[in-house]
Amino acid sequence: MELEKYKHREEMNEGTEIEYSNLPGKQKKSSLLMWISGIAFTFFIALLGLGLSKITGFDRIGPLACSIIIAIMYRQIAGYPEKFRRGIEFSAKKLLRFAIILYGLKLNIDVIFNQGLPLLVRDIGTVVLAIIVMVLLAKWLKADASISLLLAVGTGVCGAAAIAAISPIVKAKEEDTAIGVGIIALIGTLFSIVYTLLRPILPMSALDYGIWSGVSLHEIAHVALAGAPAGENALAIALLAKLGRVFLLIPLCFIFMFWMKRRSSEKSGLEAKVDFPWFLIGFIIMSLIGSYILGTYIPVSQIVMEGVSTTSTFILTMAMIGLGLNVSFQALRTKAMRPLVAVTITSLLLSVITFFII
Repeated sequence: MELEKYKHREEMNEGTEIEYSNLPGKQKKSSLLMWISGIAFTFFIALLGLGLSKITGFDRIGPLACSIIIAIMYRQIAGYPEKFRRGIEFSAKKLLRFAIILYGLKLNIDVIFNQGLPLLVRDIGTVVLAIIVMVLLAKWLKADASISLLLAVGTGVCGAAAIAAISPIVKAKEEDTAIGVGIIALIGTLFSIVYTLLRPILPMSALDYGIWSGVSLHEIAHVALAGAPAGENALAIALLAKLGRVFLLIPLCFIFMFWMKRRSSEKSGLEAKVDFPWFLIGFIIMSLIGSYILGTYIPVSQIVMEGVSTTSTFILTMAMIGLGLNVSFQALRTKAMRPLVAVTITSLLLSVITFFII
């Protein structure tokens, strides 16, 4: 019996990095090679996802969702690539935080404070409404609490990036994070397409339509997709409204840190240790750099900024592949359906309510 357990442990550890200081040189090199190979594995699938997103039909859901789909399908067919685990986990955790830091460059705080304060009030209403409605619906439907909370934040703030930022704070499982990102990408894409179809028949001006899109849709990409048909001015105001919601990710993270500590204290009588999201400090710093330094003191071309944006999206895609590999169809069947129903209803209510208050 002990021999069988030993063999099982050996099989599980085969090809993974074993962190002992006395490893022989060849084993250290082999572990390093497997670590690099794991990162390369996520890079390759991200490239496949990027290629798939160029195909008509898949271009509507974007490279991130395409890559997650590929990763989930790979898991079901070939299983989890255990020998690459260390590198894959590096992509899923370390690269994820780095991508969020780079994401801060998309947030122009100066523009929000100078032009977007009225929109920021509406954005706050969107975030509060989305979280409250989603949580209540999840309880009513008896949906998975962890996935529902992530979807609530993703719906209210900025989709996948918000889910990725909140996930380590609330200690969500990687599987739940991947499911949440996949659902938010799907629902956001469907809603943005419906918005573009409704645009010609809606009794509202182009600017009001832009505000509505920015206040209610999930991701920046979704807002861009829905806002573009209404013209450049409508798209600009839509993105401004969306950036206000991205800005609200900062205080929301600190609110969730306080909530997690208090929740744990009430349960155990001891104050829990909640890891400080240092990557959020990087996000704030990059936002300040993008808002007040780049373009003002350091000339940067639009091409360079677009390149940084593309890079951050690609790195985020690599990270999501690492999360997607932890998803099984059994988990999707048992955990995802009720949160999917809840987020669909929440998104629909959000769209209708914001439409009438614009």
